[in-house]
Amino acid sequence: MFGEIINYVNYVMEYEYMQRAFLTSVIVGIICGAIGCFIILRGMALMGDAISHAVLPGVALSYVLGINFFFGAVVSGVLTTVGIGYISQNSRIKNDIAIGIMFTFAFAIGIIWVTLLKSSTDLYHILFGNLLVVRTSELWATFGIGVFVLVMIYLFYKELLVSSFDPTMSAAYGLPNKMIHYLLMILLTMVTVASIQTVGIVLVVAMLITPAATAYLLTDRLWIMIYLSSGFGAISSIVGLFFSNRFDLDSGATIVLTATTMFLVAFIFSPKQGVLWRSIRSKSTKSLARG
Repeated sequence: MFGEIINYVNYVMEYEYMQRAFLTSVIVGIICGAIGCFIILRGMALMGDAISHAVLPGVALSYVLGINFFFGAVVSGVLTTVGIGYISQNSRIKNDIAIGIMFTFAFAIGIIWVTLLKSSTDLYHILFGNLLVVRTSELWATFGIGVFVLVMIYLFYKELLVSSFDPTMSAAYGLPNKMIHYLLMILLTMVTVASIQTVGIVLVVAMLITPAATAYLLTDRLWIMIYLSSGFGAISSIVGLFFSNRFDLDSGATIVLTATTMFLVAFIFSPKQGVLWRSIRSKSTKSLARG
């Protein structure tokens, strides 16, 4: 295995397209992990799934118009978010139902538009990603999105922290909860767009949720959770890309499987939340109670 790792490192160092794939996947792992912490804490995993699917019509329309898919995807994601909020606030429909309606509607529109493009290859790349065809301009765009998202989290950390844990207290402090919500949705949309080349629209929600859920099992402090989650996201990308290259598998799928494996390890062995230690502590407590 050690020799294969050395060969993989040499392979990455030798070929430029592998360097682009490696750097892009690491950046996506970091920013997905960071923004995923707020998605987890706010109980918005379904919203992450919705946004990841809702950017598809924007991406398809961008292909038709011949513009960068980033702009179409952001507009599509934000419009879907606004639509979900409008339906849930102006009807008896609850938020999760509004999410289900709007994201399936947007995804269906996107599928139709992509079909009209008559390019199954484009559809496959959009849905499942393809790291090996990342261009230099897309790497720089991913890097720019990553820097912007991390800077915004740093600047609005306290606002995001308070509004995530206690929206009522946040409103009492005079913080604009709706504006913070839409800011988070814009950042989530940008991260989703950046992840399209890496894991694709279908699997991006796994990169948003799984590393953050793993970190959630290991700490009770948000800033530590963000660091851990970003680290897990980056490690998942590196290890997943290695196994993808080693066994000629889909890169997005191997990255997600690596992230899930790390979650299962934390689920079992986490010092505070792991089922193994909880079982041992429970047996010890029962033994002491019996005297």
